[in-house]
Amino acid sequence: MPIRPPSTRLPGMTKRPTMPFLLVTAVLAAGLTAGCSFREAICSSGEYPVAAVESTTGRACVPDGEDPPAGYVRFPEGKVPEHVDDEWDKYWNDHMLDDRGNEIA
Repeated sequence: MPIRPPSTRLPGMTKRPTMPFLLVTAVLAAGLTAGCSFREAICSSGEYPVAAVESTTGRACVPDGEDPPAGYVRFPEGKVPEHVDDEWDKYWNDHMLDDRGNEIA
Protein backbone atom coordinates (compact mmCIF):
# COMPACT_ATOMS: atom_id res chain seq x y z
CA MET A 1 0.00 0.00 0.00
CA PRO A 2 1.43 3.39 -1.00
CA ILE A 3 2.10 5.98 1.68
CA ARG A 4 0.15 9.24 1.29
CA PRO A 5 1.32 12.59 2.60
CA PRO A 6 -0.76 13.99 5.46
CA SER A 7 -3.74 16.11 4.46
CA THR A 8 -3.26 19.87 4.58
CA ARG A 9 -6.96 20.37 5.11
CA LEU A 10 -8.00 21.78 8.44
CA PRO A 11 -10.84 20.18 10.37
CA GLY A 12 -14.21 21.32 9.02
CA MET A 13 -12.83 22.29 5.60
CA THR A 14 -14.60 20.88 2.58
CA LYS A 15 -13.39 20.25 -0.93
CA ARG A 16 -12.21 23.13 -3.07
CA PRO A 17 -14.89 24.66 -5.33
CA THR A 18 -14.99 23.20 -8.83
CA MET A 19 -14.32 25.26 -11.94
CA PRO A 20 -17.96 25.20 -13.18
CA PHE A 21 -19.12 26.45 -9.78
CA LEU A 22 -16.59 29.27 -9.83
CA LEU A 23 -17.54 30.20 -13.41
CA VAL A 24 -21.27 30.32 -12.64
CA THR A 25 -20.62 32.37 -9.51
CA ALA A 26 -18.48 34.86 -11.45
CA VAL A 27 -21.09 35.25 -14.20
CA LEU A 28 -23.88 35.83 -11.67
CA ALA A 29 -21.83 38.37 -9.76
CA ALA A 30 -20.96 40.22 -12.96
CA GLY A 31 -24.62 40.30 -14.00
CA LEU A 32 -25.71 41.68 -10.65
CA THR A 33 -23.14 44.44 -10.68
CA ALA A 34 -23.19 45.37 -14.38
CA GLY A 35 -25.78 48.11 -13.99
CA CYS A 36 -28.75 45.78 -14.31
CA SER A 37 -31.87 47.22 -12.80
CA PHE A 38 -35.31 45.83 -12.13
CA ARG A 39 -38.29 47.87 -13.26
CA GLU A 40 -41.69 46.70 -12.12
CA ALA A 41 -44.16 46.45 -14.99
CA ILE A 42 -47.55 48.13 -14.64
CA CYS A 43 -49.30 45.00 -15.99
CA SER A 44 -48.31 41.40 -16.56
CA SER A 45 -47.42 40.02 -19.96
CA GLY A 46 -50.54 39.64 -22.08
CA GLU A 47 -52.28 42.59 -20.43
CA TYR A 48 -52.52 46.33 -20.97
CA PRO A 49 -53.23 49.15 -18.48
CA VAL A 50 -56.47 51.14 -18.44
CA ALA A 51 -57.46 54.24 -16.47
CA ALA A 52 -60.61 54.87 -14.47
CA VAL A 53 -62.72 57.63 -16.00
CA GLU A 54 -62.21 61.02 -14.29
CA SER A 55 -59.78 59.61 -11.73
CA THR A 56 -56.08 60.04 -11.07
CA THR A 57 -55.84 56.90 -8.95
CA GLY A 58 -58.06 54.27 -10.56
CA ARG A 59 -56.22 51.83 -12.80
CA ALA A 60 -56.59 48.24 -13.89
CA CYS A 61 -55.02 45.71 -16.22
CA VAL A 62 -57.07 44.10 -18.97
CA PRO A 63 -56.18 40.99 -21.01
CA ASP A 64 -54.95 41.80 -24.53
CA GLY A 65 -57.80 41.61 -27.03
CA GLU A 66 -60.49 42.55 -24.51
CA ASP A 67 -62.19 45.93 -24.14
CA PRO A 68 -61.82 47.92 -20.92
CA PRO A 69 -64.55 47.27 -18.34
CA ALA A 70 -67.27 49.87 -17.72
CA GLY A 71 -65.86 53.00 -16.13
CA TYR A 72 -62.37 52.51 -17.62
CA VAL A 73 -60.72 53.72 -20.83
CA ARG A 74 -57.49 53.02 -22.67
CA PHE A 75 -54.64 55.46 -22.22
CA PRO A 76 -54.01 57.66 -25.29
CA GLU A 77 -51.56 56.16 -27.80
CA GLY A 78 -48.00 57.16 -26.97
CA LYS A 79 -48.92 58.01 -23.36
CA VAL A 80 -49.30 54.51 -21.96
CA PRO A 81 -47.48 53.80 -18.68
CA GLU A 82 -45.38 50.66 -18.94
CA HIS A 83 -43.35 50.59 -15.71
CA VAL A 84 -43.98 51.86 -12.19
CA ASP A 85 -42.68 55.43 -11.86
CA ASP A 86 -41.90 55.84 -15.57
CA GLU A 87 -42.68 59.15 -17.32
CA TRP A 88 -46.32 58.29 -18.11
CA ASP A 89 -47.05 56.60 -14.79
CA LYS A 90 -46.08 59.83 -13.04
CA TYR A 91 -47.89 61.97 -15.62
CA TRP A 92 -51.22 60.21 -15.09
CA ASN A 93 -51.01 60.74 -11.32
CA ASP A 94 -51.92 64.39 -12.03
CA HIS A 95 -54.07 64.08 -15.19
CA MET A 96 -57.44 62.50 -15.93
CA LEU A 97 -59.28 61.02 -18.90
CA ASP A 98 -62.94 61.41 -19.84
CA ASP A 99 -65.22 58.53 -20.89
CA ARG A 100 -63.90 58.75 -24.46
CA GLY A 101 -60.24 58.56 -23.45
CA ASN A 102 -59.59 62.28 -23.98
CA GLU A 103 -57.49 64.14 -21.50
CA ILE A 104 -59.46 66.46 -19.23
CA ALA A 105 -58.04 69.99 -19.05
